Amino acid sequence: AGMRFFLQYVGCFFAFFSTGFLIASTWTDCWMVNADDSLEVSTKCRGLWWECVTNVFDGIQTCDEYDSIFAEHPVKLVLTRAMMITADILAGFGFLFLVLGLDCVKFLPDEPLIKLRICLVSGVTLLIAGLPGITGSVWYAIDVYVERSSLVFHNVFLGIQYKFGWSCWLGMAGSLGCFLSGSLLTCCMYLFRETSSGRLQSAYSWRKGYSSAGTIVTNIHLPSSQTATAKMYAVDTRV
Repeated sequence: AGMRFFLQYVGCFFAFFSTGFLIASTWTDCWMVNADDSLEVSTKCRGLWWECVTNVFDGIQTCDEYDSIFAEHPVKLVLTRAMMITADILAGFGFLFLVLGLDCVKFLPDEPLIKLRICLVSGVTLLIAGLPGITGSVWYAIDVYVERSSLVFHNVFLGIQYKFGWSCWLGMAGSLGCFLSGSLLTCCMYLFRETSSGRLQSAYSWRKGYSSAGTIVTNIHLPSSQTATAKMYAVDTRV
């Protein structure tokens, strides 16, 4: 039981921070950052929804939102948005399911097997959430790196060159955390589910056998005189 509690809390810890990292990476503005810090007096960051410029000297930040979501955007931007939002939703549901499945939460306290199944469902949901998250983050980072490398290779300088920033790193970290917490909840908790199921079934079989044996013993040791007396009492009552 102690190991099961430990795995639940470790999985909940990673699920909480992973969900937070995924949501933060989706809605922050530094997926791409300018790589020419020595030549620039400002830091330019591009996110999935807006672009921000921060002055290096006074720290003043100015942000410009992109056009409407119905406008034409690069495929990289649209697909990354879709995958990160999907990862956010799945990770959020997985974390909520995990909270309900914790033994310290007073939800279905008399149904330990159901709570274990809830933990398994949350683990599978977190594993699925990590897939679009890591795909969107790594694909975006590779695309930025390939774009920058191709410009450097052809000696093309457009004034500003970008590399992937900390928001992209947050997306990768959150996705890996979802994989880790999902693996703990699915692989390890499955072993505890099998053990708990075996114990409950054996206890039920023992209880059923004990009650059946008690009924047989009672019937065997029932005195015949008591039965005859009961019959006579029934006849007298009818008369």
